[in-house]
Amino acid sequence: MTSTALADVSRSCEQILDRVGEAVVGKRQPLALVLSSILAGGHVLLEDFPGLGKTLAARSFAQTLGLDFKRAQFTPDLLPSDLTGSFVYDQRRSDFEFRKGPLFTGLLLADEINRTPPKTQSALLEAMQERQITVEGQTFILEAPFHVIATANPVEYEGTYPLPEAQLDRFLMRISFGYPSPDEEWDVVNRRIARRREEQTLDPVTDARGLLAIQAAVEEVTVDPDVSRYCVALATATRSHQHVLVGSSPRGALGLTLAARAYAVVSGRDFVIPEDVKAVAHPVLAHRMTLKPELWMSNVSGATVVQNVLASVATPSAREAVAPR
Repeated sequence: MTSTALADVSRSCEQILDRVGEAVVGKRQPLALVLSSILAGGHVLLEDFPGLGKTLAARSFAQTLGLDFKRAQFTPDLLPSDLTGSFVYDQRRSDFEFRKGPLFTGLLLADEINRTPPKTQSALLEAMQERQITVEGQTFILEAPFHVIATANPVEYEGTYPLPEAQLDRFLMRISFGYPSPDEEWDVVNRRIARRREEQTLDPVTDARGLLAIQAAVEEVTVDPDVSRYCVALATATRSHQHVLVGSSPRGALGLTLAARAYAVVSGRDFVIPEDVKAVAHPVLAHRMTLKPELWMSNVSGATVVQNVLASVATPSAREAVAPR
């Protein structure tokens, strides 16, 4: 990637984060992770308690990226066909026609995804992995870009269903915003008063074609073999950790590498350093492992396992990590 192209892409990323930050206050780092996931071609699971800006963040990214946006409210009675679409008989033509569901969009907000049973959650699997859906034996391709930002309440929250492991593995990152600081919360209130209305509309920074161009630029980011081996070592270490029943799949190592490349671009570099891998390690790996059953009532979590793994796996030196340019 030329220095001019890198500067243009990095400037676009800064503008996107600045624009989304007009709506979502004080969450620059989590928003940078969400953007990194999108630039890496992945999907995002925003898991947090109600009222912390998950839905607002998804809608803000759709507006800022200039993508077609649809929202599916996941409820206990939602059917797979409500997402994919279905064939409907047209009496005028005496034939069946396919009516597209909300999956046919640029960015889908799967709102409160863990409030619907696993059967409907699984309807997203093919779309998220293969960018296509199959209905009654016919396959329909989803146009690029296609991204899912799902929101979820914590699993222990009343009235929710745990996401199946296969479903979780399709999300490149699982991210939590957390509660704002008192000053940030005051800023939220103050902006609402100054705005004099509830809704927020953000002007687009780019469009679908521009996003695809940025994603193509991410593919040119240099990853030194020592850094990619570091990603593999981190994912492998989760499988032998004493607290883990099932560790990260190879998709975890791949996700680390892809997410680190995108994070490097957001940070203004066209090469990956170990700090990029560490920055994305928690949101990429923590949800890809199953803890031993006897630890479910303890303070051990996927995040603590990732922290232990980061501390135990040797970090490549900066000189080794950066490929010659």
